[in-house]
Amino acid sequence: MNAPVPVSAFRHTLDEAGLLTLTLDVPDARVNALGRRVLEELRDLLGQLEAGPPVKAMVLRSGKPDGFGFIVGADIQELSGIRSALEGQTLSREVQAVLERVAVLPFPVVAAIHGPCLGAGLEVALACRYRVASDDPRTALGLPEVTLGLIPGAGGTQRLPRLIGLVAGLDLIATGRSLKARRALAAGLVDEVVPAPILDEVARRAALALAGGRRLPRRLGIRGHERLLRPVLFRRARKAVLDRTGGHYPAPLRAIEAVERGTAASLANGLAVEAELFGSLVVSPASRALVGRFQATQELKKDQAWPDGAAPREVHRLGLLGAGLMGAGIAAAAAEAGVAVRMKDTTREALGRGLREARRVFDERRGRGSLQAREVEARMDRIAPTLDLSGFRRADLVIEAVFEELELKRRVLAEAEAVVGERCVIATNTSSLPVAEIGRDLQGRGRVLGMHFFSPVHRMKLLEVVVTPETEGWATASAVGFGRRLDKHVIVVRDGPGFYTTRILAPYLNEAARLLEEGAAIEDVDEAARGFGFPVGPLTLLDEVGIDVGAKVSTILHHRLGPRLQPPAGLAPLLGDGRLGRKNGRGFYVYQGRKRVDPSLYALLPRGAPRRVHERRDVEERLVFALLNEAVWCLQDRVLRSPRDGDVGAVFGLGFPPFLGGPFRYLDHLGPRFAAEVLQRLEARHGDRFRPAPLLLEQASQARGFHG
Repeated sequence: MNAPVPVSAFRHTLDEAGLLTLTLDVPDARVNALGRRVLEELRDLLGQLEAGPPVKAMVLRSGKPDGFGFIVGADIQELSGIRSALEGQTLSREVQAVLERVAVLPFPVVAAIHGPCLGAGLEVALACRYRVASDDPRTALGLPEVTLGLIPGAGGTQRLPRLIGLVAGLDLIATGRSLKARRALAAGLVDEVVPAPILDEVARRAALALAGGRRLPRRLGIRGHERLLRPVLFRRARKAVLDRTGGHYPAPLRAIEAVERGTAASLANGLAVEAELFGSLVVSPASRALVGRFQATQELKKDQAWPDGAAPREVHRLGLLGAGLMGAGIAAAAAEAGVAVRMKDTTREALGRGLREARRVFDERRGRGSLQAREVEARMDRIAPTLDLSGFRRADLVIEAVFEELELKRRVLAEAEAVVGERCVIATNTSSLPVAEIGRDLQGRGRVLGMHFFSPVHRMKLLEVVVTPETEGWATASAVGFGRRLDKHVIVVRDGPGFYTTRILAPYLNEAARLLEEGAAIEDVDEAARGFGFPVGPLTLLDEVGIDVGAKVSTILHHRLGPRLQPPAGLAPLLGDGRLGRKNGRGFYVYQGRKRVDPSLYALLPRGAPRRVHERRDVEERLVFALLNEAVWCLQDRVLRSPRDGDVGAVFGLGFPPFLGGPFRYLDHLGPRFAAEVLQRLEARHGDRFRPAPLLLEQASQARGFHG
C-alpha cells in the first residue's frame, strides 16, 4: 500500500491584486505550534515565493477555530527531546534563519493575530513587517520562555527590544508576562487593534497599503536615553530578577545577557548570542523540571480520572454554601467561567462581604486592563446572594465552603441534600477532614466528594478533587470537568485525613515548629525555606493560615496517621498567648506596621532566648525531607494516583519550587538511594518520624526513579 500523503500545515491563495494570504492550520492539532515539520514547510514555501510569480504583499493568519490562537509557541515535546547544548543551539539557528528570510522578503508581510500569540508565535510575528491584532480578550502577546527555564530562541531577545525599546523589551522577556491587544498597541508591539470580525480585511488592506508606500509601520525602537543608560538599565533588570527569584532561575538572567550583548552589536551577532544561550539552557536541570511541569499540566487536561463510560454532568448552575473569602473566591471563579451562582449565607452582612470580595477580584483585573467595566458587571450579575436555599433545586453542583468544623459541614450539606435534585453533585471544600465522615449521614453518598480549592482562588491554580470509595464515576467526572472549566489544574486523590497537599504540608510545618522549640530563630527557619526555593517560609505560612487552624489540622492528622505526624507541643503556649497569626496581627511575627519578629515570643518557648544557631543545611534538610517522605507515603497509600499528580499538587498548591519540578521529580534528581540515606541519617539524629517510607526504600534498592 502507498503511504498516506501528509496533510500540509499551510494553505495559500494569491488574488488578482497580488496579495498572498498564507494560512497556518497544523493538522490534527487543537492549536498551532511551531515544530520541525511546520518549519520545514515554511522554509519550502519561502523558497517558492522567492523564485515564483511576483507577490505584492502577504498576510499570515491562523486557520484555527475562533480564539484558538495565532501560534501558541514552539512544540514543547520536540524541545524536551533535545539532548545536548549543541543540538539546541543548532535548532535555534535553523529557526532564526527561516524567520530572517521572512523578515527580508522583498514585499511586506502582515501578521493577523487572533487569540494567543506566544513564544515562537510572537517571534514569527516580530519577523513580519506589520502586526494587526484582534481586540478579543483571548488575544495575548508575549514571550513566556523563561517560565520553561528557557529564553526566546527564534530572535525574540533581539527583535523585541529593537522594536519597543530596552525597558519594555527587557520587562516582557525577563518576566515572561504577556500583554492584551490594547496594551500591546500602547507598547508598540502591534500596529493596529481591530474587532475580530474585520481582522482579516484590515490586515489585507494594511498589506497592500504598505506595498504601495501609503503606510509605515510603527517603530519605537531603542531610545537615545536607553542607549546612554544601558549599564544602569541592565543592572536594575538583574537586581529585579534576583529579588523576584532568589537566583534559582538562570533563564531570566541569561535573557538579560542576550539582550545586553545582542543589542550592543548587529542583529546577526545578537542572534548568534541568543542561540548560544538558548542551547545551554535547553538541557539545564531547571528547564527540564519546568518543561516537565508544563507537560504534566497539559496531560492533566486530557486525563480521564474516572471509570470509562462515566458521563459527566455539565455544570450550568452552582449552589454555594458560605460567602466567606473561600466561598466568594469560588463564586468569582465560577462567574468568570459563565456559571450562574447562588451564594447562601446566614446574614445579609456576610453576603455583602462576599459580594464585595468577588467584585474586588474583578476590579483588580479591570485595573490591569484585562476586563472592562461592563464585563465586571456582567460577571457580578451571575452571582445571586440568598439567605435560604431558594434556587438550589436547579443546581448541578453544590459546594459548601463553611468553617472547618465537622458537625457544621454535615448540617449544611444535609440541608442542601434535602432540596437539590438527585443528579446534583454535592461537594465539600475541606482541607483536612475526611470526606466520607462529612457525608456519612447523607442519603446519596455516591454523588458526594471533596473539592479542595486553595486561597486566593483566583490566583491558585490547583484543585484537589477528593473521592471516597462510594463516589460514583459521573460525580467525579462532573467535578473534574467543572474544575477544568475554571482553568484549574485538577488532581483526583483518594479520601483520607489531609488528602495529599495538607498531609505533606503538615510534617513540614511541624518540623519548623520543632526547630523553634530547639532554639532556632524564626527568621533563620523561614530563610532556610526561602533559600531552598519556597515563596515564603513555613512560619510565615502558618501565620497566614492561622496558628489555631494549623494546630487543629495537625491534631487531626496525628490522631489519624499516628506518631509520624505528631505536632510539637510548642504551639500551645502561642495560642494561650492569643497569637493566631496575621488575622489578629500577632503570631510568629507581628503585623502592626511592617511585619517583624516579636522577640517576646521566644519567652513562650522551651529554650527561651537567646536563640541557638542551627546550620542552614540542617534546617533545610529537616523541613524538605519531612515533606518529601510524606509525599512518598501518600503514593504508597494510594492517596495519589501517580507521581505526576503529586508533583503538580505540590507545585501549584503549596509553592514547592517549580524549578525542581515537584517532590517526585526532585527525588528522581537526587536519586532515591541518596534520599533514603539522608532520611536514615535524620532518623538517627531526630527520631522515627524521619524513617523512610517503604516505597522509597524499594525504589532505592532497585535504583529506579518515580517517573521511570
